Amino acid sequence: MEPVHVAIIYYSSTGTIHTLAQAAAGGAEKAGATVRLRKVAETAPPEAVSARPEWDRHLKDTADIAEASHDDLDWADAVLFGTPTRYGNPASQLRAFIDTTGPLWFQGKLADKVYSAFTSSSTAHGGQESTLLALANTFCHWGGIIVPPGYTDPIQFQSGNPYGTSHVVGDGPPGEVILQAARHQARRVVDIAACLKAGRAA
Repeated sequence: MEPVHVAIIYYSSTGTIHTLAQAAAGGAEKAGATVRLRKVAETAPPEAVSARPEWDRHLKDTADIAEASHDDLDWADAVLFGTPTRYGNPASQLRAFIDTTGPLWFQGKLADKVYSAFTSSSTAHGGQESTLLALANTFCHWGGIIVPPGYTDPIQFQSGNPYGTSHVVGDGPPGEVILQAARHQARRVVDIAACLKAGRAA
């Protein structure tokens, strides 16, 4: 059977979600998937970006990462979305990309794929769960199969979020527990997508 195709599509302003996306990509590849790591376009005005040196630096440091396209969604058997939380919702940059996917949705090309998501917030209780659940609303409209990490691995009892990997930026960069949680979530997504792909082939 052809390997599972996984698209990891994310938005990151200062690097936290980028780090989680890289960990998820590693977990998916280790599980045997072919992975496309894609960022969405930056839509914030240049003056807003340049006002925060870490934002401006991260944008330049990731200039070589390809931007997400509709082809990535069409190609994928499974998609993991990553976004920082913005007032309990996904970042507008990720929403802007999602809001262009109507033509794919209308053709049924987003249905029956596996979807999952991860996030970060500046503070504890900063809207992480509501951000992940907000993305789940979109997955439902697409007819997707939502695969959360749940408590399906011992690492989940340390990371503590069954909805999706999440990190509190105020605690510093993501540590090994959170990175392991991201890898586990991606592996679980690949495993479920592989079962579905094999079942369809049979």
